[in-house]
Amino acid sequence: MTDLRYDVCAVGNAIVDVLAPCDPGFLTAQQLAPGSMQLVDEAQSAALYDAMAPGVEASGGSAGNTVAGVASFGGRAAYLGKVSEDTLGEVFTHDIRAAGVAFETAPLTAGPGTGRCLINVTPDGQRTMATFLGAANQLSADDVDAAMIAESAIVYLEGYLFDPAPARAAFERAAEAAHQAGRKVAITLSDAFVVERWRAELLAFIEASADIVLANEAELASLFQTEDFEAGCDRLAAMVETAAVTRGEKGSVVVSGDRRVAVEAYPVGKVIDTTGAGDQYAAGFLLGLARGKSLEEAGRLGSLAASEVIAHWGPRPQVSLKGLAADKGLTV
Repeated sequence: MTDLRYDVCAVGNAIVDVLAPCDPGFLTAQQLAPGSMQLVDEAQSAALYDAMAPGVEASGGSAGNTVAGVASFGGRAAYLGKVSEDTLGEVFTHDIRAAGVAFETAPLTAGPGTGRCLINVTPDGQRTMATFLGAANQLSADDVDAAMIAESAIVYLEGYLFDPAPARAAFERAAEAAHQAGRKVAITLSDAFVVERWRAELLAFIEASADIVLANEAELASLFQTEDFEAGCDRLAAMVETAAVTRGEKGSVVVSGDRRVAVEAYPVGKVIDTTGAGDQYAAGFLLGLARGKSLEEAGRLGSLAASEVIAHWGPRPQVSLKGLAADKGLTV
């Protein structure tokens, strides 16, 4: 599949992240569930922003972070997502292109501003997110570039797009275009709360359209409403070709048919911020699959990328993942 123009094309919510430290009491005072992602409107977003500690702005969005990671590995990546013609939209566009990702989606010229995610990080590195989607949920089926998708080995869909109806239509159009071109469709479940909201729809989509699924332990438990990890893996393996389930410091499990591959997490001196850990795991894992690596090699690339991103603030790599992989004896 390496003769295609792109290894991974992601479809996601184009979001600018604002990250700030906080103590657990701040979350309680703001009525935020620790470790969750919740949607807020523009007024709620502005009020929370005013209450937060000084923060760092960084282009984010789950799938955007993933393709930035793919590019850092030396992979060829593209992105479909909607920003507005405003300052934050310019920030997002500049950052994702500077990371080496093709991004050509036309910006929104009227309506809500560019989406933003306010991320409060407690001293243990856990992040709690309040997201104003803004222009991001104006992504529509008309924005889907079928030619770009046809030139991509894997099309990666962000589960957060199940929240807004127009974006879900784009999601389905992208999956359809991928399969028409004989490409693989990957989906990340994104967040246990997303799974709670859309369990039936997600299960139907996975069964009908997904070849690859990425999830964490909590999302897997929510999807199948079971705390039995092995049973959840078995059910997922019966639905798709390949799946990877991350387990934090316990590493990850990659499943394909009857095969189960346990992948250890790379040790990290100190966890600073877990924002983007799943996104970067997806970057390494998907690039590995696109390049024909084994399940274990793909999982190790994912683990390596996740270990890099949790050791610093922000959701995107700060060093070359390609160089890091070479240092560990991993080829991409």
